[in-house]
Amino acid sequence: MPRLVLLRHGQSRWNLENRFTGWVDVDLTDKGEAEGRRAGELLAQADFRPAVMFTSVLTRAKRTGALALQSAGLNDVPVVADWRLNERHYGGLTGLNKAETAEKHGEDQVKVWRRSYDVPPPPLAPGGEFDFATDDRYAGQDIPATESLKTTLERVVPYWDAEIAPRLRAGEDVLIAAHGNSLRAIVKHLFDVPNDRIVEVEIPTGNPLEIDLDTELKPVAARYLDAERATPLPEIAA
Repeated sequence: MPRLVLLRHGQSRWNLENRFTGWVDVDLTDKGEAEGRRAGELLAQADFRPAVMFTSVLTRAKRTGALALQSAGLNDVPVVADWRLNERHYGGLTGLNKAETAEKHGEDQVKVWRRSYDVPPPPLAPGGEFDFATDDRYAGQDIPATESLKTTLERVVPYWDAEIAPRLRAGEDVLIAAHGNSLRAIVKHLFDVPNDRIVEVEIPTGNPLEIDLDTELKPVAARYLDAERATPLPEIAA
């Protein structure tokens, strides 16, 4: 029975500043680094030794995963980074302060952009400070200008099917160090969470979510390794 652990990155500098981050490559705060190391301690306590770690191309996820592996004494685990595990692209909201954006556009509108399943923020204008079209990490890729959770899922799930699921079907344990929305997309896919309920699923930073899967990659058990910081999980089908 393969074991999957989902690890949301620790606190980033823009998390601390309450800014929409998305694809902007910001680093961890001291607290975020501590969360990564604590995650590794929890992995060691759970005797979780992944065959591979998948992560995004963004520093905050890669460093959280690396700190966790180091803290768990798992320095030999191979790492695969891919942009399709990136955080949701926040479009024209990228870089803006969340509170100031709510004052400008109204809390109800910002809530729709942040929490609806299929309504994306306005697209990011080309040529600006946060235009990712010239970033070598996305060379040759048809990258979005904005995303909803729905369109985030539409890039995450094919990557899951092509690259991650085969490793699990081979009986390997897998660690994924990524972001709130890319991990929420995986949770929606695995647990078959309805569209109107997935927005209620909140994955805490730096708290490994261990999911036991059957041979069909359906969850049979799930738990946060730090029970004191756990949030409600979707129901597992009987």
